[in-house]
Amino acid sequence: MNLANRLRAALEAGGRRETILVRSDMRDAVLEPLTGYTPAAVLVAVTDRAEPGVILTQRTETLRKHAGQIAFPGGRIDPGEDAIGAALREAEEEIALPQDRVEIVGPADCYVTVTGFQVTPVIGVVPPDLPLTPSAAEVADWFEAPLDFLLDPANHVDREVDWQGGKRRYYEIMWNDRRIWGATAAMIVNLAARLRHD
Repeated sequence: MNLANRLRAALEAGGRRETILVRSDMRDAVLEPLTGYTPAAVLVAVTDRAEPGVILTQRTETLRKHAGQIAFPGGRIDPGEDAIGAALREAEEEIALPQDRVEIVGPADCYVTVTGFQVTPVIGVVPPDLPLTPSAAEVADWFEAPLDFLLDPANHVDREVDWQGGKRRYYEIMWNDRRIWGATAAMIVNLAARLRHD
C-alpha cells in the first residue's frame, strides 16, 4: 500500500473513533453553529519518502498578521472554490508547488482561529525534493519536518500565556530551531489524534 493510501486508511479509521480534538484557538469555546467565520484551507503536504516529512513555511516579517510565524501553505477559500482547490492554489502561489504533483488524501478536522477563520487542513502526498520557490511577498522560507516527529504526542507542549486580561492556552512544537505554535501546532495535534494507530 502506498503512502497516500496508508494515510487515507488511517484518516478514515480515525474518523470512526471518538477523538478529543482542539477545535479552536479559544480551546474551550462552543463552536456550533459556526457562523461569521471566513472559510480557509491549508495544505498538509507529506513527502513520499522512506521517512516522510511535512512541508511548512515561515511567513515574512513584513506581513500584517502572523508575521514570522510557521504555517502550512494556505489561505482563504475564494468564491466558487472548495477547500481542496483553495489549498492547492495557495500552495502553488506561496511555494510554487505544482498542483498536479499533489495526490490528495482528503480533508481533516476544521479548526477555528481567534482571527476569525475556519480552516480546513487538506492532506496531500507530494514527491520528495521538489524544487520549491517561496513567494517573496508572503514566505521567507520553507522547510520539511519529519512526520513522525510532528505526530508524536511527546513533542506537543501545552503552554499558557497571559492574553487580554486572561489566560490563553496553546500548543508548541519545537523542531531543531523552528518554533511551531498556535493554530498550526493545534492542527498537527488534531492530525496526530486522527492518524494515531489503535
